[in-house]
Amino acid sequence: MEEATKLFKNLSKKLEDYLEESELKKIEQAFLFAADKHFGQKRLTGEDYINHPLNVAYILTDIFADSTTIQAAILHDTIEDTDATEEEVRTKFGDEVTSLVLGLTKINKLNYNGDNEAMIANHRKILVGLSEDVRVIIIKLADRLHNMRTLWVLSEKKQKENAKETLDILVPIAERLGINSINSELQDLSLRYGKPDIYFSIVQKLNQSKVERDKTVEEMMNIVSELLAVHNIKHEIKGRAKSIYSIYKKLDKGRKFSDIYDLLALRVYVESEQDCYQTLGLIHSKYRPIPKRFKDYIAMPKTNMYQSLHTTVFGIDGYLFEIQIRTYEMDRVAELGIASHWSYKEKGSIKANMQNAMEQKLQFFRTIMELKNEDSNDEEFVKNVKDEFKESIYVFTPKGDVIELPFGSTPIDFAYRVHSDVGDKMVGAIVNNSIVPLDYKLNNDDIIKINVNKNSTGPNREWINMAKTSQAKTKIKNFFNKTDKYEYLRRGEELLKDELRKKKIPFNDFLTNENINKILSEFKFSNIEELYNQLGNNNITFAQIYSLIYADNKSKEEIILNKKINQKVKEIIQKNDIIVKGIDSIKVNIASCCGPVPGDLIVGYITKGYGISVHQMICPNINQRNERLIDVRWNDTITNKYPTNILVHANTNKNILLNIISKTSNTDINILSINTLSSSEDFLFDITVSVPSLERLNKFMDDIRLITDIVKVERIIR
Repeated sequence: MEEATKLFKNLSKKLEDYLEESELKKIEQAFLFAADKHFGQKRLTGEDYINHPLNVAYILTDIFADSTTIQAAILHDTIEDTDATEEEVRTKFGDEVTSLVLGLTKINKLNYNGDNEAMIANHRKILVGLSEDVRVIIIKLADRLHNMRTLWVLSEKKQKENAKETLDILVPIAERLGINSINSELQDLSLRYGKPDIYFSIVQKLNQSKVERDKTVEEMMNIVSELLAVHNIKHEIKGRAKSIYSIYKKLDKGRKFSDIYDLLALRVYVESEQDCYQTLGLIHSKYRPIPKRFKDYIAMPKTNMYQSLHTTVFGIDGYLFEIQIRTYEMDRVAELGIASHWSYKEKGSIKANMQNAMEQKLQFFRTIMELKNEDSNDEEFVKNVKDEFKESIYVFTPKGDVIELPFGSTPIDFAYRVHSDVGDKMVGAIVNNSIVPLDYKLNNDDIIKINVNKNSTGPNREWINMAKTSQAKTKIKNFFNKTDKYEYLRRGEELLKDELRKKKIPFNDFLTNENINKILSEFKFSNIEELYNQLGNNNITFAQIYSLIYADNKSKEEIILNKKINQKVKEIIQKNDIIVKGIDSIKVNIASCCGPVPGDLIVGYITKGYGISVHQMICPNINQRNERLIDVRWNDTITNKYPTNILVHANTNKNILLNIISKTSNTDINILSINTLSSSEDFLFDITVSVPSLERLNKFMDDIRLITDIVKVERIIR
């Protein structure tokens, strides 16, 4: 606790520079509360656990975090890792602090373990947390930075997993938020633990050339400073050490180290934007610039608000110097990014300023968030995330406004980035005064004009395949989801009326208030329109509704289950369905342990006295019996159905079986048996189905996954 007290004193000294005394008292209360709750807990490093949240808070002082964020940083593990309750934190520290702590708790629930599914879940948690309050992600970045600083305590495998996750997800987010002070160290530490051989090789080479480089940089600084002083430009110049990670990226692209360490770096600070351009002109007049290495991020700022002039020149003794020129205000934004809005207290609440900045500058995160509402699979989600982080291009509206898009974007992406209505009403595009197709790949500096027709009925479904950004894809899908909803409503109502007409039941007699309430309650629908919608898109059937209203003393599930399960399934004659290599006539049995179906990769196992047992190739029961294995394959023409087992995980057992059975209506799939299992957390349904092919089985499983309250569907091997 002695070390924690010392850490808090150091934290308080830094906070005194920019926070009020009343705010410091609240932070002290947070420290005392967290210290009490974490008392006795230790980190793997052996230090008291409370030291971790204090270090996280200390990191945040470098970006001048507000009092609320500092309190949340100190408290961020209390609800998750101690006996502190949400109500207790809310009572002592208020709604805003509690909201941030809960946001951190939510995105920390799953630990990254390196496999695909867990990684994706973590991605989603992080991005969901961001949508609620950007400060949650800023605390998360500081939390990860301190964890990376103490990563040496973990195994090599865990070090590499953490380094990979940091580089793949957190570093790009920090970059988008513009928080360079955190981002740069995260990059270097990720390289340090992800690829230690490369990291220490670069460090060694930098140390060998450090004296010479420092001397050259100092000489160049003096010359440039004298040049600016002669022209009365107030300035400050610093030598800028290139990060180890940035050097690694250049080496990774095939550059030689000798070409990189000579690329020395200066940063020039001046008072006004005009001084920036004048300084650039003076430097170029004395030192020859390298073509195509000049970047004007003042006229065209990056999406994360970064502004600066970049140029590379042949400096003294022929050394290459990379020079950045910016105002002091630009430097503050460059280092703090979105966190620079903490200082705009006079313009409104800190939270409002930061959220507004995120809304304006970080449209990216909003579009990624929309992916969680889509039916995309894991691989598609990861692809969309990574695509959005790829190299950007900068294009212009006809009025000269700059818009950033991912490399490979089309006019469709541009239109939806401008506005949803522009995208929905688009009928054509003109790029650099020439008409282009809508799948045209945009380039840097293109000037794009979108032609719209107010009477347009909407986008084309094919645009989803032409668009690059998840924002455009999501907007197009949302348009058709709304359109389809109206069609489903109409279709569902007509279907219900037609079925009732066939049974000679008056529509109004069936949909009495009592029956409507019974249906809505049973299926958890909010209104009659939702009933029509679910009927129209075949998520439920008329038979389910009819059974609910008119079934006898037997439950609707019993009636339908008995009907389905008691169906006669003809005996399977497998002789002609399985071809055994080199043998014309032999008894063939389908293994019940793995239940292979036509389309599965199969292998035969020679049994003693029972012919050949056919298994899936992945069946663990035959892995170690190579001496008895024999090649078999499915015949090209198969008319029989084969049984196999699937396991369905659900949050509830209410109507689940009924909904599963409805998916077999008008199909060639039979349900042979159902065994219901349950636990304190979920319900399991072990189902044996008879199917004609693997393709039909996969389609059936996909249909089940769409049912509300279904968590997971998988084939099982006994």
